[in-house]
Amino acid sequence: VICVSNMGRKNRNRQRAQQDRDGKPEGKRNRDDAGWGAGYSEIIKENKLFEHYYTELKIVPEGEFEEFMETMREPLPATIRITGYKSHAKEILHTLKEKYFKEVQDLEVDGQKIEAPQPLSWYPDELAWHTNLSRKILRKSPLLEKFHQFLVSETESGNISRQEAVSMIPPLLLKIEPQHKILDMCAAPGSKTAQLIEMLHSDMDVPFPEGFVIANDVDNKRCYLLVHQAKRLNSPCIMVVNHDASSIPRLHIDQDGKKDVLFYDRILCDVPCSGDGTMRKNIDVWKKWTTSNSLHLHGLQIRIAVRGVEQLAVGGRMVYSTCSLNPIEDEAVIAALLEKSEGALELADASADLPGLKYMPGITSWKVMTKEGQWFSDWSEVPTSRHTQIRPTMFPPTDPEKLANMKLERCMRILPHHQNTGGFFVAVLVKKAPMPWNRRYPKGETPAEGNPSVPDTPDPSEVKKDNVCGFSSVTVLHVDMKCSVCYSPPPPKKMKLFGFKEDPFVFLTEDDPIFPPIQAFYNLSPDFPKMNVLTRTHEGKKRHLYMVSKELRNVLLNNSERMKVINTGVKVWSRNTDGEQFGCAFRLAQEGIYTLCPYIRARIINISVEDVKVLLTQENPFLSKLEDDAHNQAKKLEMGSIVLRYLPDPQDLDAPQCPIDLCGWRGKTSLRAFVPRNECLHYLRMVGVEVFRDKQGKRNDGSTETQEGSTEDAEGLSQEADLLEQEGEETEQNGSESNTNDTEPVSTTGGDL
Repeated sequence: VICVSNMGRKNRNRQRAQQDRDGKPEGKRNRDDAGWGAGYSEIIKENKLFEHYYTELKIVPEGEFEEFMETMREPLPATIRITGYKSHAKEILHTLKEKYFKEVQDLEVDGQKIEAPQPLSWYPDELAWHTNLSRKILRKSPLLEKFHQFLVSETESGNISRQEAVSMIPPLLLKIEPQHKILDMCAAPGSKTAQLIEMLHSDMDVPFPEGFVIANDVDNKRCYLLVHQAKRLNSPCIMVVNHDASSIPRLHIDQDGKKDVLFYDRILCDVPCSGDGTMRKNIDVWKKWTTSNSLHLHGLQIRIAVRGVEQLAVGGRMVYSTCSLNPIEDEAVIAALLEKSEGALELADASADLPGLKYMPGITSWKVMTKEGQWFSDWSEVPTSRHTQIRPTMFPPTDPEKLANMKLERCMRILPHHQNTGGFFVAVLVKKAPMPWNRRYPKGETPAEGNPSVPDTPDPSEVKKDNVCGFSSVTVLHVDMKCSVCYSPPPPKKMKLFGFKEDPFVFLTEDDPIFPPIQAFYNLSPDFPKMNVLTRTHEGKKRHLYMVSKELRNVLLNNSERMKVINTGVKVWSRNTDGEQFGCAFRLAQEGIYTLCPYIRARIINISVEDVKVLLTQENPFLSKLEDDAHNQAKKLEMGSIVLRYLPDPQDLDAPQCPIDLCGWRGKTSLRAFVPRNECLHYLRMVGVEVFRDKQGKRNDGSTETQEGSTEDAEGLSQEADLLEQEGEETEQNGSESNTNDTEPVSTTGGDL
């Protein structure tokens, strides 16, 4: 009887799922119908508890709830963002608008009309676009195959990011400037981190901005996903670390010969959440949703946010965000944070920062519901048996004046049906003064001059445990919620080393014997920052040389024992085993070419658009294949690593209007471009070469199958150099000298795509 009953229920569910799939073959599991997210289409997009909960909380305007639910059941539109810090962004935008978008508009695929992609109205400079194309259509339609290949290739090169629209909002609200020191507390998978890096490098003429990004994640494996995302941007100003965000260590820096505490100008606090705003792409949330998820996460979210504002500089901005619509994870956390701050924090009014973005203001009244459906309007109603699950901070303040002063309406909740997006919550906090528990100083010490917010670390003997809140506290203050409000984070945890064992970061000294031949070969300018060059090995020959900014070097040298660094720096040189006979054992690496080029004054060949086409479509072309100017320059150079530089001609508007630097090798009678495959395709598109692989995998960009240069020109190129394409796809998962290649596609979760 049980078997028959279960089968009957399964059949009914299958029939309903079949209707939802609009006639797709029964039993075929298909993630593509979920847009760009995960989940199977046969999951029933219904959850009565969810509907009852949000109907009661009234976060959706009256009369719009049915539209809200209908939108939640629809697949999420695909959205892409053009990386904004490279000068190539305008060229990519031009290519998209004038070629690919025009080709896809007005097409019909499986009876569905393809609408022309539209720019997100609130994203600056038309650098973010959305379309009604689902993943299935993009992948399986021959008419859209070229567009799909373009998206995949440019994404792998770091020139385009496939990212959910609402996920783009927090970095914009931080108002990043090149000198800002930034902490991304819960950074993986890294789409928001990439935005932060781009904003830091808004001026491409500055190879080393004064600011930097420290990207943290508690999950060791996700940290390597984060490394993969960050490495596409080739920045010397990013460091990936692996810590629990709620107890991330306080770092020190050397300031004029004295140790000082590192405070961040900007902090992104995108905390773990229940994710009910992602139902349009994460379909399994429909069946898993319950209020207990938010109740369990509330305490962790507060601890992470508290740790964030502690490390925020006075005058700095912290953006708190979740992909949840639940006020227990949203307004309740902000209210608790403002309560603890005693006026040190203020909710900023960001309503004018993103014109065109539709959102609902934060709410000031809400209730708490258990997973069984029981409601509580105030902490006083909660029975003692529930005190371990429901906390006082989950309720709004009861003092009307205090509640009004918090200005919770300045929070922003993005509802899916207003602009066809996912659901999201964001709040901008500005630090006006040190946090209350940071206003005391250890005996005999005074705050650093000009920095009144230097905190001390609480003495473990002072730390008490509040059994009601579950937070650690140094000072206990009773308020009208009949609960002790804690004033400090939990005691610092001992750092655990787990996951991959990282190779050490070893900075080279100015008198290192590696430098003289490099200096002479490339004629490096006197201001080249030798002290910023590092390797990942103490012993043996150095295989790769990396560079970090001066500020990140400061952080690394002063905190090696207190933080677990996964990866930092950009590769600028790689050892060429036979290169010494040409004067230098290190050849240039394409990843770091834009970092190094401002300092290189020799071995540069200026090339034309036609030269770019030849170099990137022919494997090893003779010097005679180049135009006369480049040919004459090349003949004057000895064999070895070179820079191939294209400079735009303002008079030739059909040519790329941005500079291009490529790594190359001058052989005896030929030149060779050392550019990873995806970047090669990117530059070919920029100079107008159609790049497309047919179903047999053959490329139709005009490239030749055989090597056109002399086989003798391979002399001096080590096996490592010959395998450049594989190296170019290397993600350096460990950031170590012993890394292996990893060319598997990267999947992401959370608020990013």
